[in-house]
Amino acid sequence: MAKENETPIIETRDLTIRFGGHVAVDHVSMAVNPFVLKSIIGPNGAGKTTLFNLLTGQYKPTEGKVFLKGEDITRLGIADRTRLGMGRSFQLTNIFPLLSVLENVRVAIQAREGVGLNFWRNYLHFSAYEDEAYEILKEVLLDDKWAKPASDLTHGEQRKLEIAILLSLKPEILFLDEPTAGMSQEEVPAILVILERLKDSRDRTMLLVEHKMDMIMTLSDTIAVLQDGRLIADGDPEEIYQSEAVQAAYLGGGVKGE
Repeated sequence: MAKENETPIIETRDLTIRFGGHVAVDHVSMAVNPFVLKSIIGPNGAGKTTLFNLLTGQYKPTEGKVFLKGEDITRLGIADRTRLGMGRSFQLTNIFPLLSVLENVRVAIQAREGVGLNFWRNYLHFSAYEDEAYEILKEVLLDDKWAKPASDLTHGEQRKLEIAILLSLKPEILFLDEPTAGMSQEEVPAILVILERLKDSRDRTMLLVEHKMDMIMTLSDTIAVLQDGRLIADGDPEEIYQSEAVQAAYLGGGVKGE
């Protein structure tokens, strides 16, 4: 866990973005310490995914700044931020459906190592990458599916594979945007187990956008709450649970009841 006086790994100062006359993120100042799991929650349309897009470089802010380990990265794009250790999942899965589960992860490892696809190279050259890929598949509970085409996986399994691909890039900061989106109720517990394992390892920082409030309260070290693009609360789960502002944002008690 981070010490109180430690430099935040991610920090925003007055971060703002406008789309025409609409302010989607409104002067958000927020700090994330290293090796914690911080969740970002709020009602629909609160600006959660837009904030993720600002943090990871998909969008450039209208005002304000983003800092990584104290360095201003506001004007850096997605590729530069990825090289600096940011890894991002999206609400929709992003995999290679015709490759096997193992190959999906191996290709990501090759990209990390700067080794492109070479169909003329003997497969034995890739054995070390395949070993690493298999170990990552164990982390996300997909090792028994390693030989299957990715297209044969269920939606929940494809979400696991996307997390595996992200892990293969060895990001310092893992951004997970609604990792249980579109899943059946039966598939959600496995994702919860994976996220708990990743959190407990304490070897990376995790930022999570998720609507399942019981999951948020179970996993999070700290929680930031957005409403209409503004940060209305930021604290540990108990503080958020007791916050009158948060209760009002969720229509007078949605957080406690969900």
